[in-house]
Order: sequence, then structure tokens, then C-alpha cells
Amino acid sequence: MKLDILAIGVHPDDVELGCSGTLMKQIDAGYKVGILDLTKGELGTRGDAKTRLKEVEASSKVMGIKVRENLGFEDGFFLNDKAHQLEVIKVIRKYQPAVVLSNAKYDRHPDHGRAAQLAYDACFLAGLSKVETKLKGEKQKAFRPRALYHYIQAIHAEPDFVVDITPYYERKLKAILAFKSQFFNPDSTEPETFISSSEFLEFVRARAIHFGMPISAKYAEAFTVNRIPGIDDIMKLV
Repeated sequence: MKLDILAIGVHPDDVELGCSGTLMKQIDAGYKVGILDLTKGELGTRGDAKTRLKEVEASSKVMGIKVRENLGFEDGFFLNDKAHQLEVIKVIRKYQPAVVLSNAKYDRHPDHGRAAQLAYDACFLAGLSKVETKLKGEKQKAFRPRALYHYIQAIHAEPDFVVDITPYYERKLKAILAFKSQFFNPDSTEPETFISSSEFLEFVRARAIHFGMPISAKYAEAFTVNRIPGIDDIMKLV
């Protein structure tokens, strides 16, 4: 299946937090959207990898995601090296997305920035015919996505563009809360973490409000770019 958009997250729930509203909006507009998780989030303080995978299924149903893969990289210790790049390249060539969304280039969690650079390098290298990969024993054709955008995560960054997700915010929150082991649960007996407090959910909403303000939207998600994007019709800008 050829995808229009492939969203990459190093941990299950990264995509939900960073750009799930945008993905749902694009799905409703008729675009084919998929998600690639790089790790199973096995180093998370709360829950375990098996639980996270069940939560991924629940969250994907909320968003309407039908294509989602996990590369099983080692949480916390994966590298941006040839071996890891080739695995991401295989997925990019398999689905041939026009647009890739990935983790923030710099963030509180060091995995996020490393995954962002890995995605950037893999997108470029996927377009080189002399970088050879095989899928199910067959040589893949070179393919490079048209654009790579990074969704903003915990640490604030000045966005290059924002997407109005007002009609999708409550579904975004539902997709996030499908990860019951990770986020606020007053009945949980597990250790509290940076993302498990009720204040963190307030932060998620406040950030969406903050990014929405410049375009007079109630809620928005924000992205940064590596190169200046072009547009065909300035009348479509908000």
C-alpha cells in the first residue's frame, strides 16, 4: 500500500501526543496515513512493552490508523547508524509516503532528537539508488519523500507552521489516554512520571491552545521544517 503520510515516533504514544490531530484531519480529507514506531517503549517507568502494544492497538482504532509497524529498536540505546537507517529506509521504500512526520529535533528525551536525525538521514538515503535494500527477498526501488516535518514535543520550539485541529482535539485526547499505563490514572499504584500527572494533560491542552492562537483556532499542532516549504496558492493560507 502506498501512503500519503508516514508518521514516525520513537516511542509508542509519541505520534499521539505530537501529531495525532493532524493525522486524523488528513485521514478525513481522504489521505492514506500510517505510523512507524521505532521502539516498544520498554524502558518506560510505568507498564511494560506488552501492555504498550495493546495500548497501541486501542489508540490506532481511535485515530482510524490501519497501517502501523514497529521496528523493535532498543529503547534508549538505538543508534543513528547504518544498520538502523537501513531498517527505516526499507519502510520508507515500502510505503513511499509523500510526507514524513517525525520526532522533534531537540527535546527533553534524548531519544527524540536522535530519532529525528535518524528519520532525516533515512529519508535522504532512501532516494539513493546505490543504497540497496530488499523486502521479502526483492530489491526495493529508490524513493525519497517530498517533505519531512518534525512535530514539536515537550520542549518549546518556534514553529514553522501550525495545523488547526480544533474538531479533532477531543479524539486526540482519547487516543493519548488509550495509553492507560502511561498517563494520569488516580487509581494507579505505579511511580509518578513526567507524563503521568494531571498537570501534564493540562500542559498538552494549553500547548494546543497556544499554537492555535496565531491562526485564531482553538487548538493546533505545530511543526518545524529543515528546508523552506513552498505553496501553490497563497489564498489557502490561514
